Amino acid sequence: MRKTVFGLLCAAAILLPGTAAAQLRAVPYVSGLSQPVAFVQDPADATIQYVVQQGGRIRLIRSGVLQTAPFLDLTSSIASGGERGLLGMALPPDYAASGRFYVNFTNTNGDTVVARFKRSSNPLAADPASRFDLLWSTGERVIRQPFANHNGGNLVFGPDGFLYVGMGDGGSGNDPNHLAQDPASLLGKMLRIDVSVPDSNTAGLAIPADNPFRGSSRPEIWSFGLRNPWRFSFDDPSRGGTGALVIGDVGQGAWEEVDYEPAGRGGLNYGWRNREGAHDNVTSLPPAFLPLVDPIFEYDRNAGQSITGGVVYRGAGLGAAYRGRYFFGDFVAGRIWSIALTVNPSTGNAAASDLRNHTSELASGSISSFGVDAAGELYFVNYGTGTVSRIASAAPAPPIPLLRIDTPSNNAVLRQPFTVAGWAIDAAATGSSGIDAIHVWAYPAAGSPVFVGSAQLGGARPDVGAAYGSQFAQSGFGLLGRGLTPGNYTLVAFGLINSTGAFGVVQTVNVRVVASSLLAVDTPGNNATVDRPFVVGGWAIDTGAASGTGIDAIQVWAYPVSPGAGSPVFVGTGSFGDRPDVAAFFGAQFRASGYSVVSSSPPPGVWDLVVFAHSSVSGTFDAVQVVRVTVR
Repeated sequence: MRKTVFGLLCAAAILLPGTAAAQLRAVPYVSGLSQPVAFVQDPADATIQYVVQQGGRIRLIRSGVLQTAPFLDLTSSIASGGERGLLGMALPPDYAASGRFYVNFTNTNGDTVVARFKRSSNPLAADPASRFDLLWSTGERVIRQPFANHNGGNLVFGPDGFLYVGMGDGGSGNDPNHLAQDPASLLGKMLRIDVSVPDSNTAGLAIPADNPFRGSSRPEIWSFGLRNPWRFSFDDPSRGGTGALVIGDVGQGAWEEVDYEPAGRGGLNYGWRNREGAHDNVTSLPPAFLPLVDPIFEYDRNAGQSITGGVVYRGAGLGAAYRGRYFFGDFVAGRIWSIALTVNPSTGNAAASDLRNHTSELASGSISSFGVDAAGELYFVNYGTGTVSRIASAAPAPPIPLLRIDTPSNNAVLRQPFTVAGWAIDAAATGSSGIDAIHVWAYPAAGSPVFVGSAQLGGARPDVGAAYGSQFAQSGFGLLGRGLTPGNYTLVAFGLINSTGAFGVVQTVNVRVVASSLLAVDTPGNNATVDRPFVVGGWAIDTGAASGTGIDAIQVWAYPVSPGAGSPVFVGTGSFGDRPDVAAFFGAQFRASGYSVVSSSPPPGVWDLVVFAHSSVSGTFDAVQVVRVTVR
């Protein structure tokens, strides 16, 4: 049974620009690309995306910055131009561990290759030598193309973990060989394969057990009757989506269409060439099987001439009103629209409604692809201008806390050195966190403030990137604080805003800094028997010292153990010497931390030797050690 086609299509004027109030805006993300055709998020790193360029290079974006060196260069292996070239890329969910990824390109003979590559030891570059071309049921490592157009080219991993490959009908006009309905051809089909096979697998793929045509000569086939499914995507179930496959299928000369396939519902026939959209086309040969599934949405040539399939939006930045809407465009007309999808809970099928034209808000030009980042936010690719833009809300942004101190927590008790760490962003920035530096000052309860230190941003904060956008995923900062006299302080972090050149954001925490002196007695050992003269030696540091060891005096006293045995005896003051072992553990500034006191007193008897260390940080003797000895 045919699905009902969206009734608003009878009025083509609704597809024309300028019919929707400005609610969205395009935020430039990267520029300087050459013929970009796909935008792909790295599943292992929220800060990284890839842009596929038709001419043969894959470019890498890191923290909103387009890297100079290509991730992979296949220019010598492809035929590019028209509808040929490097057309698609997909990274599996286990990319972090496996390092595998897949590309779709037209080889120099004009045939389609789907190849597996691996990431190199440099995570920002692929290993070109790792290329492995998948072997199909035809017995070849290519899919033969009879004409130069309708190559399809999209690759997407579905929620089921399998790789979906969109194949056009082979080209020319009206599929002259009826290949989209031919069970013996991989053309004009959606293919579904399992690529989670060992490297030793000679095909590089397996056929999923539930593929609907598993027992046929072409078991890779998932669905029939597609003309040129240039871009398709899945409604992300990890973000509340249905898992449905939504396909933008480019039309012949009259109708562009959106096909909707409920999750796991393979074995469908979308009708090409017998039907274009919901309309009879060439019917001289019968379809492979019935029924033919009509699109949920179509538009005619008054609105556009080449649909660019899009994405069901499941992010947060555009607001709840846009969640679940399908965004798509037209390459020739340079337009972007969205439709609402109403899913029947019983059948899983969707109905389209509430068409909105966003062209005047977002773009004009050759819209070649859509993509999402790690936070589910939506991007579109402009082939003609060589740019990628993020779709953002035009509504005033809600107040965003631009600076956060994660550690120390408020009212923490600290020994020095201590860490001040957190994150900072300027939500209006593009291409970076928007904050150039963090300065931290400590304000005591009384007296003058003390400069604790400065830090540049750049620490990995994928949680911030997930909440505010991938460009902010390197917004972390951290620095060590020391040199504070013990007491109560308010730590104040100031953020230097790039766009203004001024410190414009502030965050505070209250802390108590306690004494941080460390003192060790190496000799004599506890309960040792010593003859006069003997040496009292060890090491002492104040970890809160900004420079030097932080200890400027050592005093040793002897206290008689037996009651009434007399008064304490001053043993002496220490001299300082080299302790490379202490420097190796605590830092080079503490090398001169060894002390020694040569003592000819006290008189024979049992004594507690008490060693006091005077801190230059606190100005007091705030470290003590006791050793009991018998003096002969």
